[in-house]
Amino acid sequence: MDPLPNPAPLASKLRNTLVRYHSIGDSEWRVAKKTKDATVWRKPSEEFSGYLYKAQGVVEDVTNRIVDHIRPGPYRLDWDSLMTSMDIMETFEENCCVMRYTTAGQLWNIIAPREFVDFSYTTSYEDGLLTCGISLDYGEVRPNFVRGFNHPCGWFCVPLKDSPGHSLLTGYIQTELRGMLPQSAVDTAMSSTLANFYSDLKKALKT
Repeated sequence: MDPLPNPAPLASKLRNTLVRYHSIGDSEWRVAKKTKDATVWRKPSEEFSGYLYKAQGVVEDVTNRIVDHIRPGPYRLDWDSLMTSMDIMETFEENCCVMRYTTAGQLWNIIAPREFVDFSYTTSYEDGLLTCGISLDYGEVRPNFVRGFNHPCGWFCVPLKDSPGHSLLTGYIQTELRGMLPQSAVDTAMSSTLANFYSDLKKALKT
């Protein structure tokens, strides 16, 4: 188990990585799924043998409220059907923490429940916010869970210029689920999970 990293350089590196993903040209992405709420693209990850996913959709709400529902905190467990528990293990400052969370089984439990320990950081980006994270090798793995690993992930949320009550939410996700899994099952689950994330989030914001 590694000691906890110094948060400032990790936060800075993480932000820079996400901003770089955000500047990848359209031609490098391939559409993986399209719903009324979001479009999901993917490209081979530079970090591991799976894919980097990009999800994008317009959400009817202000940036701060949307990000409050996504980042670690009391809202996320209420609406995210995939997340089954969340504990804040360490808080460095208001916008920086280490959290442990668990996810439900997926695809008729072909993908068993997973546990993650992530460093999470929220910062300003243009007129909106970026909330991002990366997994750490920290804390004991609990029984009955496989420890998954999130390579640099994040959500950019910026108000639409011509409609400030709506925000453009763009996510970058690259999750290594680990364990003995067929890659095709992982890819199917990721695209659907990201599309469902938008519809679940929209429902939560309306309540």
